[in-house]
Amino acid sequence: MRIVFHGENAASFSHGFAAVLGRDAQVDLLPDVLSSDADRRTYAEADAIIGVKFDATLPQPPQLKLFHVPGAGYDMVDLGLLPASAAVCNCFGHEQAIAEYVMSALLARQIPLADADRRLRSGDWTYWAGAPERVHGEVAGTTIGLLGFGHIGKAIAARAKAFEMTVHVANRSPVATSALVDRAFTLDQLAEFCGSVDAVVVSVPFTEETKGIVGAAAFAAMRPDAVVVNVGRGPTIDEQALYDALKGGRIGGAIIDTWYRYPQPNDPAPLPSRLPFQELSNVLMTPHMSGWTNGTIRRRQAVIAANIRRRFSGEKLENVVREGR
Repeated sequence: MRIVFHGENAASFSHGFAAVLGRDAQVDLLPDVLSSDADRRTYAEADAIIGVKFDATLPQPPQLKLFHVPGAGYDMVDLGLLPASAAVCNCFGHEQAIAEYVMSALLARQIPLADADRRLRSGDWTYWAGAPERVHGEVAGTTIGLLGFGHIGKAIAARAKAFEMTVHVANRSPVATSALVDRAFTLDQLAEFCGSVDAVVVSVPFTEETKGIVGAAAFAAMRPDAVVVNVGRGPTIDEQALYDALKGGRIGGAIIDTWYRYPQPNDPAPLPSRLPFQELSNVLMTPHMSGWTNGTIRRRQAVIAANIRRRFSGEKLENVVREGR
């Protein structure tokens, strides 16, 4: 069995993979750009490929049995170009990390630990208890809105409930109220949903339906002190509308982890948007890091290894995107 990890992202899951797999296999690591004949030949001879991309620039692997995306999104995989023999799977395991990111970011807006520390080091007791003008906020009693209620949304809801928050959900398919969900909306009720919460957390996948789903109308419906958090895909929030809402003070702020521009071989350190978000004081910018933890790598590695074992022993696969012959 020849297993290929293609690209820097996929290579992150290769360390110690043979031990996790628990069976004999040849494991090859290939760069993102297959510039040599040897690399292209290795790719074409793979029985299983772990990678985030497949398109016409890559060699055809005629004996491929499994193409495994080491994450949830497979929008860069052209399913129609893969050989019919190849099953395609994805994996999650990032929801725990992303939920912690969301909660820590929302908590940080209410509890100014870093600022209190900075001030006290110079004798400034601004946040000292005992006077009403020195209070800080809390998340308990506030309402969090989850746009998308898949793996990530459910993990955030569980943690929000632990902090005594009210949880509203807007989702493509109907969601019933439950111990985790206080109120549910469909996507045609997006304006009402946005106006009902103190924070909108976007975790929907990027599709034609969700492209720009949070736009000017959604921002107009939001409370003026509300915050928007994007841990899904950048273009699910309209770029210009987000910038305008922040620059104009239409909303209270934003926490953005997923963006509109990313490093490329010919541009390794771009700003994450064509618009100057970096000049705004009411946005927290992070470099698509929310789900990238040791735990995520460990959980995804286990799923990939299990699916390879299943594929080559004829068992049912997990997280199937497309069945293979």
